[in-house]
Amino acid sequence: MKFYTFLIFFFLIYVAEGYSQTIPIYKTTAKITIDGDLSDWKNQFLGPFLIHNSGEKASQETFISLSWNEENLYIAYKCNDSNIIGKAQKKDSQIFYTDDLVEIFLDPDGDGTNYVEIGVNAFSTNYDLLLKCISPECGGWKTTMNFNITGLESVSKINPDGYNVEIKIPFSSLTKIKNGNFLEPKIGTKWKANAFRIDYGNAIEYLALQPYKSLKFGFHQPAEFAVFEFVE
Repeated sequence: MKFYTFLIFFFLIYVAEGYSQTIPIYKTTAKITIDGDLSDWKNQFLGPFLIHNSGEKASQETFISLSWNEENLYIAYKCNDSNIIGKAQKKDSQIFYTDDLVEIFLDPDGDGTNYVEIGVNAFSTNYDLLLKCISPECGGWKTTMNFNITGLESVSKINPDGYNVEIKIPFSSLTKIKNGNFLEPKIGTKWKANAFRIDYGNAIEYLALQPYKSLKFGFHQPAEFAVFEFVE
């Protein structure tokens, strides 16, 4: 009986850890040019992304790497894609309904209110969205596209294997978000966050760096976000 109790205990720990990633954001002194060319990107890439609500393997691989300095958060994606869907559109178009794209959600305190969603398609079109509330506890679904991250930069670059995306997010703009708790980070600071990809190729797939246990709210599950830690 004790042996079986041990097995159950070990299994529960394994499942919990599987949904509790800590993602390192490495500090850099190098100049990062936002051009979609990742040949000079020094930090390791994490992944591949998995199907967001099952943890199953995706049809096409996605990897991410993160860096920071005193002013900005930098994000790079590598997306294998044999059938890129989408086109260049005006800023803040609702490309998440139509185009292959990557996304980043940032909610430092993980309370599910006043957090940021940024998406970029394979043709460098981006949007930035503020999620004021997603659940009945805070008043129901409330979002606004009437929101801009000053200094946000994103460039995508199509290559023979698919496409890459680079994003720069200035901390000075995030800290202005009311009740968002976006304090400028230092070494050891931890934010709740998650990274995603929507692949509209041969089969539509919704992918996440950290998959979820729940189906509720789709990608919008801050309680199950990973922990992004700013490290040396």
